[in-house]
This record gives sequence, C-alpha cells and structure tokens, in this order.
Amino acid sequence: MQGSLGVRSRAPSASLRVLFPRQLTARARWLQGGGGRTGASEEDEAAVPYVDVPRPGRKWERKPYVTPMKVLIRRAKEERQARRENPCRVLEHPPDNGLVVPHLVDVARRVHAAREGLLGGLTRLVEGEGAIPVKRCRFCPEVHIGRVGHEIRTCEGRNSGARNSLHVWRPGTVRDVVGFPYCYHLFDRVGKPRVVHKEKYDVPRLPAILELCIQAGVDVQRYPTKRRTRPVYSIEGRIVDFEPDDEAAGTLPEPPACTPSLSTAAPTIISSTSPDVSEEEEKEEITVTELASRTLQSWLDMRSGAARLMKKYSVHTCGYCPEVQVGPKGHKVRMCRATKHQQRDGQHAWQEATVDDLVPPNYVWHVVDPAGDEAPPLANELKRYYGKAPAVVELCVQAGAPVPAEYRSMMRLDVVPPARDEYDLVA
Repeated sequence: MQGSLGVRSRAPSASLRVLFPRQLTARARWLQGGGGRTGASEEDEAAVPYVDVPRPGRKWERKPYVTPMKVLIRRAKEERQARRENPCRVLEHPPDNGLVVPHLVDVARRVHAAREGLLGGLTRLVEGEGAIPVKRCRFCPEVHIGRVGHEIRTCEGRNSGARNSLHVWRPGTVRDVVGFPYCYHLFDRVGKPRVVHKEKYDVPRLPAILELCIQAGVDVQRYPTKRRTRPVYSIEGRIVDFEPDDEAAGTLPEPPACTPSLSTAAPTIISSTSPDVSEEEEKEEITVTELASRTLQSWLDMRSGAARLMKKYSVHTCGYCPEVQVGPKGHKVRMCRATKHQQRDGQHAWQEATVDDLVPPNYVWHVVDPAGDEAPPLANELKRYYGKAPAVVELCVQAGAPVPAEYRSMMRLDVVPPARDEYDLVA
C-alpha cells in the first residue's frame, strides 16, 4: 500500500502537453546537442523569427533588472576600491568627466531630427486629409488603430466590471499613438546630477528623449546646458571642477523656472526652424504611402539611435512606475505613487532603463483588413489569433508602409483567423 502511494504516474499530464513550433525548434536544437548557436540554427531563426509581444508586468512586481544584481555589486566594490587607492584622480572617459562623446554627437542630432520627422509625419497621417482613424478608450489608456474599435475585453478602467471589461471608444490624437515620458532638465549633468524635492517646481521638465539628445551634444535654445572643455576631478567621490567660468565654452546662465506651457507645448513642436518653399512643395506633393514609409523609418532610426546613446549616457527608470530620468543618478522628488511607495517615502526605486522605458512602444491589436467598410470588429473569442504591433508601426502599415522584418511575427501575418462561428472547432 505504501509502495502504491509513493509512486505516481505522470503519463496523463505529459500526454496533454502541446508544443508550439518555436518550442519544437528549440527542443530539436537541444536534442542535436546544439547548446550554442550554430549556422543552421541562425538560418532557421532568420527564416522564422518567432518574437512575441512582451507581457506587461504585474503592478506589485518590480521591473526586471537589465544588468544582473551580482554584476552591479561587483562594479560598486571595484569603484569603492579604486576610490580608496587613488582618492584624487582625473576622470578620463566621457561623459563621466563632463565632456560629450565626440562620435555620438552626430547620432544625437540624427535622433533629434528623427523625432521631429516622426511627430510631423504622425500629425499629417492622423489629422490631415484621408487621415487614419485612431481610437482611445475613455476609461483606460488602450489605443486602437481602425475605423471601428475592437470588442476585446481588456479594459481595466473605472466601472469596467459593469461593462464586462468592454472599452468605450472615443477619437484619439497623436499623443495617443506615441507618448514620450518627461524628465527633469539638468543644467550641469556632472556638477549637479540630482534634483531635490524642493526644486520640483523650479526645474523645467521636457521629453526624456529630448533631454538625452541635449546631454549628448544637441543645443536647444529653450533648454540651456553647460558645456565643458576640460575634464573634472574626483576627490574622495566628490566632483570638483577647476575650469574657470570665463574659459568654459558654451557656458550659459542658469535656466529659468519652468512654466506650465513648457510641458504642454513640447510634444506638439515639429520643427524649430521655418522650412523653405521647396520643402513645403515637396511635403504637398508627397503621397500618403511615401509619408508613411518616411514616418516609420524615422521611428526605427529614433529607437536605434537612442539605444546607441544609452550605452554611454545613463538613463534611469523607476522599478514600479514609468518615471524616467536621464543622467548619472535619479532625482529625489517624492512623487512615486506605485507599489510600496510608503516604505520609500514617495521616492522612486531607480534602476537601469531600456529603450522601451524611454520610448514606450504602446502595443495595439493588428487589423488585417482596415479598409473594409463592412469588416466586423475584432472579436474577443478570436483574440489569440490576432497579432500586435506598436501603434506607430500599425498606423504606418495601414497607411501603406511595408511591414518591418522585426515586427512580422508580432503581427501574425501568416495566421488566418477563423470566423466567429468556427472558433470552437479549431484545435
């Protein structure tokens, strides 16, 4: 009797397991002994790039660390040991020494130009003639690109239980398609890297992607910054600047206090200079398909350029809320209202940020036939057959732009969803 109780058969549970194509490819690679990457495996991954949309984390869980904690602890110990051995030293590598990285200045300018081109193209696609309809839920931040809002029950806003988690759609704008998180502007990135709680109304806020470009070498008249010509010293962990103020190139006075109009007008600015007549004629003659392709390329260039800048210029995000701060350290303004903020006295739990934290992709459901007037809305029963893509990509694809290779698997272009009366017949 004891022997029969100690042995438990696992055959029924194993027989019910279903392996998807990506799991079959991974298992076959493991059975062949391919623990590492081989040429055949790389060709298979290039032919079938299975990439799923990352699942959003739970509200009470912290975001995963980009760099493992063991590596961060080891770096901190090495820096502390180097500070003990040499308490007075000159910081050699930019941007830690107060200087800009020379080969990243052009990258920052291209990112800044791509951001302006993205905003200009989205404005014409959403608000111009033959605009692509954009819908936004009234009670949650859900966005849909299409003539009719979908019927997928994913609303978590106010009174969602009474509506059976259905969305209440209303017309959307460009800010619903792409949104840039704001951060505090640092006049002196090295001399004063943090903004304290008392300065939260005195320091202006601007989009974090724009602050990253400014710190990388882009000069914006509205947001002055200090440019050094000599590296700074580190004396027992404190930054000391021996450069005279009259020899500092590009040194500007302290920035004025921020006004409410700064934060509201910044996202709608497309270009700081007036275009020529030839550029205006070119914009008028361009087709919708070409405009969508250029806008999508600006989106891709901005994200790739921002990823390059973030390898040198540190960007921090809160582990529990979407707050972002560009600089060597996070600010100390007590305005976090996420999980466990009482234990931190409202301060943010800063950690290393990713490109998705700096430029949120804002995933939306992919519509296969957006031009069909009689096309039914996306059904909740068939949501596992629908793909997703960033809102900018979905908008540009519906306007005629080609689908980028890295988003083909997310949009599930090779999947044909069944009809509403046939979904229960599909295995």
